[in-house]
Amino acid sequence: MKKIHVNISQTMLEAEKRRRDELDLLRSRLHLLNGKEKVLMTMYLENGSSFRQIARLTGISDTSIARRINILTERLTDGEYIVCLRNREKFTRDQMTIAKDYFLVGLSMKEIAVKRRWSRYHVRETIIKIKSVLNDCG
Repeated sequence: MKKIHVNISQTMLEAEKRRRDELDLLRSRLHLLNGKEKVLMTMYLENGSSFRQIARLTGISDTSIARRINILTERLTDGEYIVCLRNREKFTRDQMTIAKDYFLVGLSMKEIAVKRRWSRYHVRETIIKIKSVLNDCG
């Protein structure tokens, strides 16, 4: 029985280490976010606020807060924008801006076109080029 207990505690320690490593990674990438997303993740990571506490402060449901934090966590840890950053020499400044809006922030092509005052066609073609380069990278 002692061996089972030791294995369980070892597994728990490894899981806790992975969790701490993920939190450190997220904290190191907070600078990639802007505006509401940055405030939301800062409240969660740095201040240790719960989804319910953040929901009360923002007036948004705790389910929506949890969903948004989980999406941002996924995008910050192993999303396509991180691959773009690792290969930034292959992209122009405009392409990196569109990649951030599309892959990290989660804006639609229409929203990017309005925000950047470009045609939807230009935005769509740029995203297609970015995805093509990403496919070649990995």
